[in-house]
This record gives sequence, C-alpha cells and structure tokens, in this order.
Amino acid sequence: MKKACILTSVHPVFDARIFHKEARSLVKAGYDVTLIAQHHEMEIVDGIRIVPLPKPKNRIQRMIKLQRLLLISALKEKADIYHFHDPEIIPVGILLKLFGHKVIYDMHELVFSSIDDKRWIRVGFVKKLFKLLYKIFESLSLNLFDQIILAEESYQKHFQQNNKNITKFTLIRNYALSNYLNYLPKAIDNKKRDRIIYVGSLAEVRGIREIIQSMEYVGARAELWLAGSWESDEFREICEGSGNWDKVRYLGFIPVDEVYKHIMCASIGLSVLYPLKNYLESIPTKAFDYMLCSLPIIMSRFPYWEKLFKSCALFTDPHDPKDIADKILFLLNSKDLRDEMGRAGKGLVQEKYSWKIEEKKLLSLYERLLA
Repeated sequence: MKKACILTSVHPVFDARIFHKEARSLVKAGYDVTLIAQHHEMEIVDGIRIVPLPKPKNRIQRMIKLQRLLLISALKEKADIYHFHDPEIIPVGILLKLFGHKVIYDMHELVFSSIDDKRWIRVGFVKKLFKLLYKIFESLSLNLFDQIILAEESYQKHFQQNNKNITKFTLIRNYALSNYLNYLPKAIDNKKRDRIIYVGSLAEVRGIREIIQSMEYVGARAELWLAGSWESDEFREICEGSGNWDKVRYLGFIPVDEVYKHIMCASIGLSVLYPLKNYLESIPTKAFDYMLCSLPIIMSRFPYWEKLFKSCALFTDPHDPKDIADKILFLLNSKDLRDEMGRAGKGLVQEKYSWKIEEKKLLSLYERLLA
C-alpha cells in the first residue's frame, strides 16, 4: 500500500479541501494517508491517521518552531509522497526534496498577489520589498517540486504569464462534495421567519461588517446566521458592539459534515467579499455549498462571478449595506425566483462543479508520480 503524508501548519485539521476532499479521496482509492496538522491528539478519523502539532502562540512561533516539528514528524513517516498546503512551509518541502522524496505543493492562493492585502505588513516600502523577495523565492523553489496543484484557474493564467519555465502544474479546483446530496435532509425545522446565512471565515475583508449593517434595513423580516471562526477578537468585539447584533445568531465554527444542516434552514446564502485582487477571479467555495442546498446567493459584483453564477445569484456592492439589504428583501419577496435560482444552482453543482470531477485528476496525478 502506497503511503501519502499531507502537511499543513495553518489550516484546521478538518479543512474541507485537505481532509474531506483530498485525504478522504486518497483513502478511498487505497492509500495509507497520514495528516500532520494542528490538533489536540493523535487519532484515526475516516481512515486518516492524524499526527498532531501544537497550537503556536504567535506567527513567529508558527513560522519557526512549528516548521521544525513538522519536518521531524514528516521524516518519521517515510512516506512515498508528501503533499503540503501552505506557502510558509515551502522550506520544509525543499528539505523533503533534498532527502529524496516526491513532493507536491498544493497552492490555495496566489501569495504574491495577496501580499498587498496583508495587514500585518503595515509599512509600504516593506510590503514592496517583501513582494519582490517572495516572488524570487517562489520562482526558484517551485521548480524543485514534483508537482504544483493550483486551486483556481486564475492562478494558472498568472504562472503562464510570469513563470513560463515552470510546467509542472495541475488544476484541481475546490468544487462541491456533491455526494452529500445523497443524504441531505429534506427539512430541518419549521421556520418562524426567514434566515440569511453566511458560512466561512468571519473577516473584515469578507464583508461581515456590511452584512451585519444591512440587517438594519432588513429589519424583522429575517434573521442573519453567521457560522465560522473570527479573524480576531478585536473584530468580533466591533461586530458584536454594532447596533444590529440583536438580529444576528452566531453559530460558531461548524464542521464540514454538519454545515449543510444549517444551510438547509436558510432562505438565502451570502458571499460578499471585498474587491481585493486575490478575490476578483477566485471561486468562493461556500457558494457551492449554498447551491448544493438549493439556496440562491447574494454575491459581490465581480465580472468573473457574474459570468459563473448569473443563473443562481444576485450581485451587489460589498461595501454598501443598503444595496445588500435591497437584494435580500427582493429575494425574500420573490419566492418563485428563489426556487428557480435554487434549482439552477443545484443543477450546476451536479453537472459542472462537483468534487467527483476533480477527484479523478488528483488520483491520476498520484498515479503518475508514483509509477
């Protein structure tokens, strides 16, 4: 039995892409899979052996101490292939290659493009210098790995334009786990009033403040449900201190296999990210979860999103709470349109945006590298 070792220092152990999609697909295909990630204990879940890493106290500890522990744990596994997910552990990937192992880098974002949006780098010239150094480092290091997996089509365009010498790319998009369709419940409870839901990271750049402010205009017509982890305690306090928090129900962080129960309770899904460079041509994975549950979506007015989701979404200015509220109220008052958009979204997931399609590419890639 071939052994795969998956590494992450940043993502939660039960991350949708890492655990529920890639790791479970590999186990189903007959691989012995180990996942090294931040966790409280060593255990086996769904056939995946989890090797725990401690939670770091700060960013510096995560970048230095956790990488050392990650490398030591990885080498102990003596895996046939190593598959890592975070740009900060590229040095670990390089060392694994120097030890003679097969290594895959799974790229979840274009780090070079996202540096402009990193708030922890506050000084302008430092940010420019960091971008330049990272671009050089990335260009040199990517050539060392056996394969680079890209999660978005736009990343492929970027590398075709800027790194033509790197050819080891495979596009594996973060599509929906459509197999959950087999056991999604028909109804959870009886709604006393409509619910609007957002599932994902509760961060300022994801429009959370504006979503909450929009409830002032929605009024008693609906309740807002938020599910996910806060980017910081400070931002959470700002949101809870707003005048509209009484119209919000915070559900906390919900595991992937439980999240659909809550989405099924709602009438509308939200994805109103700020127009940052790294988001404009990204695919909002939670939109697929809404679509899977036949929910219409209110999304940021990005041309790329308007093209992809025009049959199942309305588009809004993510910085305008009144415009967001207008779209919410329009859908709440148009049940036939909601049903039509819900059916269209579910059809798209089944026909075009299913993980089943991407799973085949992942398994084919592993077979090629281990042949």
